[in-house]
This record gives sequence, C-alpha cells and structure tokens, in this order.
Amino acid sequence: MKKNTKQLKKVTLLGIVCIGVMIAGSCKKGESTLTPDPPGLVATEHVSMLQATSGVGASNVLSVTLTGLKSDGGYAYKIGYPLDVAGDSNSAPTISKLRLFENGKEIGPAHSVHQKIRDLGNGRFSHWGTTLIFSASDNSNPATNGRSYTYTLDGSAPSTTVTNPGGSTGSVQPPVGANAGLLGYAMVNGTTTGGAGGQSVTVTSLSALKTALGDNAAKIVYISGAIKGSGNDYIYVKSNKSIIGKPGASLEGINLYMFTVSNIIVQDIRFKNYVTDAALMIKMSTHHVWVDHCEFSTDRTHGWDYWGKDISITREADYVTVSWCKFHDTNLSVLISGGIQGHEADKGKLHVTMHHNYWYNVSEREPTMNYGSVHLFNNYHLNNSSYSLGARAGGTVRTDNEYFSGCHKPITTNLDGDPPGYFSGVNTNIYKNCGANDITTAISTWVPSYAYQNALNAAADVPALVTQGTGPRAIN
Repeated sequence: MKKNTKQLKKVTLLGIVCIGVMIAGSCKKGESTLTPDPPGLVATEHVSMLQATSGVGASNVLSVTLTGLKSDGGYAYKIGYPLDVAGDSNSAPTISKLRLFENGKEIGPAHSVHQKIRDLGNGRFSHWGTTLIFSASDNSNPATNGRSYTYTLDGSAPSTTVTNPGGSTGSVQPPVGANAGLLGYAMVNGTTTGGAGGQSVTVTSLSALKTALGDNAAKIVYISGAIKGSGNDYIYVKSNKSIIGKPGASLEGINLYMFTVSNIIVQDIRFKNYVTDAALMIKMSTHHVWVDHCEFSTDRTHGWDYWGKDISITREADYVTVSWCKFHDTNLSVLISGGIQGHEADKGKLHVTMHHNYWYNVSEREPTMNYGSVHLFNNYHLNNSSYSLGARAGGTVRTDNEYFSGCHKPITTNLDGDPPGYFSGVNTNIYKNCGANDITTAISTWVPSYAYQNALNAAADVPALVTQGTGPRAIN
C-alpha cells in the first residue's frame, strides 16, 4: 500500500509539472513521446473530471453526428464541425467541461493527450479548441459500431433530449457523409484497422517509405509532400499498416504491392503516372483492405498499354472497400480479377464494395470484374467513351443509386465474347444522356449481407455529394 501511495504521488507530481510546462507553451497536446498512462493516472483524471461537474443540473445533450466524423489516426476519431464552446488549450489544458457518453454511459478520461487517444484509445478524448477528438470504449470504429455518442458542453449530466448540430432534435442520425468511417466488405468476416495502436512515423522520401512499410508490425505511416519514383518503382506493403497522406501528399510513378497480406488502410493520397502495373496492386489472397479519399490519374500522353490501371484487385483477394476516391484521365481504371481461364480459384472470393467514388475522363472499367461479388452504391460516372461497369464469368454486381451521365454504355455483360456475369439493382440508378445498357443475362436479386441502407443517398444527390467529397481531404 505504501509503495502504491508513493507511486501515485510521483504520478501526481509529474502531472503538475507537465501542466506547468503546457502553460508555458512548450508541452503540446499532440506530443508523441509520452509513455502509456501509469496505473492510477487514468483514475485520477477521470475522478477529477467527475468532481468538477458534480451537482450540475441536466441540460441538452448534443449528438456526435457521423457526417462529421473522420479518422485522426490509430483509435482516434475527430468530428468535422466546430463545437459551440472552446475547450482546452496550451495555456488552459483542463478548462473544458465537456462530458462524453457512449450509449448513455460516460467514457473518458477527458483532457487526454492526442497521441494517447490514437495509440491507447479505450474511451480517451480531448475537447481541444472547438474540436472533439475521441475513441470508442473498446477501440472500435464509432461510425460503424452501431453506438450513439453524445456530449454535454457545460459539465451537466445527460437529459432525455438529443439535439443534433444544426438545430434538429431527435435520435435519428443523418446519412453517412464523406468523413464517415469504414463501410462495406472491408468490415465483413473481421474488420480493417490498419496500423491502429502501432508506431506513427512520417516519411518524405521513397527509401523511407519502403522501410516504413517493410515489416508486419502495426504502424501508421504518414506521407508528407511529393514522393516521386521512376514510373514503375514498386513498394511491397506488409500487413497492419495505415498509409495516410498529409495535406498535399502524392506518390508519382510508384506502385504499392499488397501480396499475401492483410489489414491495410490507404487514405488521402494522390497517385499519379504509374506505369505498367496498377497504382495499388491488391492480389495473392490479400484481404481486408480499405482505400479511402484517394485520387488516381495519369497524363494520357501515352497509349493504352503504357500506363497501369488505377487499382487491381486480383488472384483471390477478398474483403476490400474503396470509398470517396476520384479516378480521372486514364483509359483502364479498376480491374477486379485479372482473367477467366486459369483464374477459377477466384470463385467465392473478390468481395468488394465501392461507394461514393467519382470517375470522369476515363475510357472504361469503373470497374470491370470476373467471378466476384461486387457492391456499388452512390458512385458517379461521367462521360466515358466505352463502358462503365462490366460483369463476366458468372460474377455478380449489385448497383444501388448510381448516377451515370454522358456514358456511352453504362452497364454491360457483353465483353469480347467472354462468359457473362450478372447485375442486380440496375433500376435504382439514374442514366442521363447515356447509351443503352447491354445486359445479356437475367437480372439478379442479389444484395450483400451487410447493412448499408443508412449510408445510402438518393441517386439524384450523388453528383453534388461526390464531386464535393471525393479525393484527398485538406485537413487530417
């Protein structure tokens, strides 16, 4: 007991010293060198928060809406709208009275260092300035774990009224927006967490990027600036990685190879001018990959056989989601399964979700697929010269509320004499100034097994949503 008392005194003294340093302006909220919370410090932080707010009457409880949610790395998530009241700062690191609740149960501790929220999670949060950065109690994705998150700004306990920012009252969440979390097949039969809980590193060169991605340890790799290769430089990505672009980050002339690996997230990166192979090669039984808010393009000064595809998902790859990405200025965009004869092992694999993506100035393959089960919803296809969606070799594609404009042939199963595939949901789409579909098989009734209806937008809303929300985000 004496030993524990001494340890708690040391921890308390350390906290006082750190607060003093923060007031002086040199202890940053995002400090990444801090060690995990010692026993007792978590309890002390939480107790002090409760004591500071005890006896305060209930008032309105605000909802953390999924439309404003985005990853902040690791287990941390950040709302994308400003709070009405400013919270902690370097000069006042514990001034916030915000209390956070998960399904009505209070979580914490509050005032947590941001790197600890990313690395440790477990309900830690920070009301920093007018931003809320937080983690779920079990480190799951708050946007997809089915729980509600509410908060009070004045230290009060929850009331029965939930007010959504913007003035509407009620418990119904708005449709999932561009900064929501993972949806679709990358969270089926497991989930995709990338490098959550691992070391965070920032790279600025090709050699540093190869090193950072070259082992199986969980790691969050931030790319800063423009990294250029020769056109067909390739990097093997090992398992358990989050590869995240800082604002303005790009990879040019570089291919990322994901062979026999799993649990990878790629976000907020511009990929340019990748020769021969795809910018992202997801193959050889690789599974649970999430590609989100990226941009893919070439300069179209060479023929069809010169530039690689944007994304290839082949050779028994499985459980992939591609969301809020922009594809433009290329001929062959996305390939799912690389062939028919000799690729029969792809049957029962290639479960892929593509939602809220934007294709323009692309010739074809948005995407094309063989054998797999592919779900497309709320994608925008603008002005292609060949076909948009192709299904071959018995594969099935479900479309929900797609928007096609100025497309020569939106949907086809009639491709180069290959055995056809199947489509379902074709009547949910909007076809504006398009040629006719060329579907030679009976319309299927297949739908994916996961729930997605709450994330589904009306087809008429897709052009505005997608043109505004796709591609790398300016803040991350």
